[in-house]
Amino acid sequence: MTIDASALIRRITALSPARDSIGGRLSRIFGPGLVTGASDDDPSGIATYSQAGAQFGFAISWTLLFTYPLMTAIQEISGRIGRTTGRGIAANLRRHYPNWILQTIVAMLLTANTINIAADLGAMGDALSLIIGGPNKLYAALFAVGCAALQVFVDYARYAKLLKWLTISLFTYFGTLLVVHIPWGEAARGFFIPSLTTQSHMWTTVVAILGTTISPYLFFWQASQEVEDIADVPARKPLIKAPAQGADAIERIKLDTYVGMALSNLVALAIMFTTASTLHVHGITDIETSQQAAEALKPIAGEFAFVIFALGVIGTGLLAVPVLAGSAAYALGESRRWPVGLARRPKHAKAFYGTIVIATLVGTGICFSPVDPIKALFWSAVLNGVVAAPVMAMMMLTASNERVMGEFAVNGVLRVTGWVATAAMAVASAGMVLTALF
Repeated sequence: MTIDASALIRRITALSPARDSIGGRLSRIFGPGLVTGASDDDPSGIATYSQAGAQFGFAISWTLLFTYPLMTAIQEISGRIGRTTGRGIAANLRRHYPNWILQTIVAMLLTANTINIAADLGAMGDALSLIIGGPNKLYAALFAVGCAALQVFVDYARYAKLLKWLTISLFTYFGTLLVVHIPWGEAARGFFIPSLTTQSHMWTTVVAILGTTISPYLFFWQASQEVEDIADVPARKPLIKAPAQGADAIERIKLDTYVGMALSNLVALAIMFTTASTLHVHGITDIETSQQAAEALKPIAGEFAFVIFALGVIGTGLLAVPVLAGSAAYALGESRRWPVGLARRPKHAKAFYGTIVIATLVGTGICFSPVDPIKALFWSAVLNGVVAAPVMAMMMLTASNERVMGEFAVNGVLRVTGWVATAAMAVASAGMVLTALF
């Protein structure tokens, strides 16, 4: 399905107050989907894409052609659930499925997100230390305090705008393409023509890319942010209560999600192309972290490429850590029937904000512990993979249920693509578990 973006912008912005600027109107369109897509390229994801490009060159970039429609479908469904029901993923699971399933999923999500926060904070501290020198762990702790404080003390409307502005940090990776030599013919072949092989390492990397790209915390965040936006824009109501808003709301979610996921995949592609053109060509094929990728670029691509790559790690971390902590808080709060939402004042949602702070602090503590961050990140990826498939399956059942979604139940191509994405994630989960065990 194609979208006439200019026509949609004209139609949807026409619903905004006349006093709004063009930027303000566009801000109402691009929000949850854009931030969710951008946060998908967190430092741990950057490490995965860097390793893929360094190890296999352009031969594995075709995977992003396939992840785009799958991640777009499942994230659109997440947004539609939130916008239609006025409730997040966990709240809908609590209402319609056995409690033990919900609590198991939330526990696994909390564990995986906290470990991911630790890995991202560590990468941010290391990246800043690479640029200016100094104590990397102290930098990680300062980043943690800053991320938690912004979520707790900054007004939601301003904070949401800040997250949108932070998506600009992703463009640093397009900057690296300008300073390295890309053999575009070879890159195009790798992207458009799938390279199939029996190498186990390649298929393990394919699984890692799929697991990194389609992560449970993204589902919870986008659905909950749609709920937040209902409260933030007085004219908006849950679609089951205001079906007349349905057509424009769904088109807005589509456009927001399509653009957000496209940005996410293009950044991943830029990282793969950069490392394939530099590290792979020079025989550097073993990259475990995003800061290692930045450091390895320095003698090959020069100081400028090194700095902007490292700055990108910091920028994406500042975007991803709040999303990881926030999605954990939404999931736990909704499962426990707590007052939730970044639009609430801290004194009115103490447990919700407490979860954000505790998850961030525990992640910081892991940075200072003797735990190997690479192994921890690997196990968090396994946990994400294990929890993703059942969450996606229940999301699909919820989104297809007319008793829950009314006339906005998902059907047609979107429904089929959502189930394909669920099946693909189930296969990826099995692959990650087998990799972990054997």
